Amino acid sequence: MKDEIPHNFLKIPAEFSSYEKSKIVILPVPFDKTSTWLKGSDNGPKAIIEASANIEFYDIETRSEIYKKGIFTDNAIIAESSEEMIKKVHDRVSVLLADKKFVVTVGGEHSVSIAPIKAHAELFSGLSILHLDAHSDRRDEYQENRYSHACVIARAKECVSSVVSVGIRSLDASELRSIRKDKVFYAHEIHGSVDWIDKAVDALSGNVYVTIDLDVFDTGVMPSTGTPEPGGLGWYEVTGLLKEVARRKNIVGFDVVELCPSEHNKVPDIIAAKLICTLLSYKFNGKGKK
Repeated sequence: MKDEIPHNFLKIPAEFSSYEKSKIVILPVPFDKTSTWLKGSDNGPKAIIEASANIEFYDIETRSEIYKKGIFTDNAIIAESSEEMIKKVHDRVSVLLADKKFVVTVGGEHSVSIAPIKAHAELFSGLSILHLDAHSDRRDEYQENRYSHACVIARAKECVSSVVSVGIRSLDASELRSIRKDKVFYAHEIHGSVDWIDKAVDALSGNVYVTIDLDVFDTGVMPSTGTPEPGGLGWYEVTGLLKEVARRKNIVGFDVVELCPSEHNKVPDIIAAKLICTLLSYKFNGKGKK
């Protein structure tokens, strides 16, 4: 039996972490059934929450303390199959959204994202997806599973009309037919470009859901992923994009997935936790700051 997911994110005081008083909910989903190389992303939520206890409350860039919005860490969702996981996560996220919570889903493998994307698309009209990833994830089916981690964006496109992918540097030839050139920002094209962030943000609609596969980062920054790819983005490239999206669009929810933690290197764990804090700070305290 796996260790219980620790409570709570950032280890914040009880007065700021109750469900009733929290604007934000962290939803852990330790699911890793379809990943095809390195296993262990089911340990990601636990590692991220544990690492978050070492992050300072004060955010220098936005001059704010996000914990004061209230952050509740929900019970982990456990499932034995993709279908069971998607149903459980979808139902839970739908309840949280009905209670007007801002939901941060923490995986687990990338297939975890299918459910919160669907739940948000049912509530927010004209929703677009900002997809940060090394991989296109547009296969309709992989290893006889339509809900594989390699099919996330194929399933997302059944819920929304627009997906903007950033950091892509790996795909199968069969995925090319479902790619719109103006909606995909390949990693090799980003390097050296001065206007890619504006173009990516312009391609999004007003309401945006963000799904972040941590392998979008360069492997030197983020080695702890199940399917690492060389040539990824740096911290300030990723956060620069997220900052501008938060400034110009309405981010309605997000997920962070695919941390495959290592007992020998805890740096990726703190990077993932800090990324969650940073995007939350941009969302709630970063408007107008450029």
